Amino acid sequence: MSETFTALVIDLVDGKPKAEFRTLSLDDLPDHEVLVEIACSGLNYKDGLAVSGKGRIARRTPMVAGIDIAGTVVESRSPLWKAGDRILVNGFGLSETEWGSYSRFQRLKAEWLMAIPDGFSFEQAMAIGTAGYTAALCVNALEAWGAIRPGGGEVLVTGAAGGVGSVAVSLLASKGYTVTASTGRPETHDYLTTLGASAFIERASLTEKGGPLQKERWSGAVDSVGSTTLANILSQTVYGGAVAACGLAGGADLPATVLPHILRGVALLGIDSVMAPMEKRHAAWTTLADHLNRDHLAAMTTVEPMSRLPELAADIIAGKIRGRVVIDVTA
Repeated sequence: MSETFTALVIDLVDGKPKAEFRTLSLDDLPDHEVLVEIACSGLNYKDGLAVSGKGRIARRTPMVAGIDIAGTVVESRSPLWKAGDRILVNGFGLSETEWGSYSRFQRLKAEWLMAIPDGFSFEQAMAIGTAGYTAALCVNALEAWGAIRPGGGEVLVTGAAGGVGSVAVSLLASKGYTVTASTGRPETHDYLTTLGASAFIERASLTEKGGPLQKERWSGAVDSVGSTTLANILSQTVYGGAVAACGLAGGADLPATVLPHILRGVALLGIDSVMAPMEKRHAAWTTLADHLNRDHLAAMTTVEPMSRLPELAADIIAGKIRGRVVIDVTA
């Protein structure tokens, strides 16, 4: 086991968060029950905010960045886990209040860990990551609400070429739903068609302010954008439909009215991936194991070295990343 290793650490410089690579040792890590050797991590929009300094994600410093972990248990003081177990972690405050995944090793609380489902490699687990796991939470929530059905009305996915959107499109299509993809990048249409999208709507048409009740179109939606986009989706959702909201790439505001909710019975389902209970996490990963097309997953995935994280963080914030990026923490 290496005595020292490289990690991407966020600290405050002149009162602003700044990420830099540092050499750490095992003695520097938190005193949690399970020591994990990390195989790989992923790049999410939240990671982009943290590493680029565009968002104040780290609530204390110094902070090792990265919200997703796939790796192997090295040592455990908990009866829940033993050396050699293949595990993953999504969220639970990693990169915010707890040291995260952009490191070769990390000590973690036992209750944060999940066994990697059979059939997924470390790389595939991180190709899914928080983005894909969030997409599965959204699909499960829409189905539990009863708003969508295979072969029924259109299901909209916004930010469709991103991480959440790509997995949501693939999952919904694999389960027999009619998927319409919203994207501002026409060059991704062929990619999204391969994942299962059957129609497209220009992103700009959802960002312009519209009326509180517009023509009904969507039986359900997975939205990672928020703001005016979410307001328009709610006003276009059919009677009894539902929207699963999981992101704020377009803003945290919601310039909407209650009219879609009280006149059409439209439900707004909030999706939290950070502190979701284990029951929901296991259900989401079961959905992914059973329904996510592995060829689709491969098509949406690239692998990059940890050394490129600063550049990649800027790219994901600028909307230049397609699909999912796996981070090789050894490079």
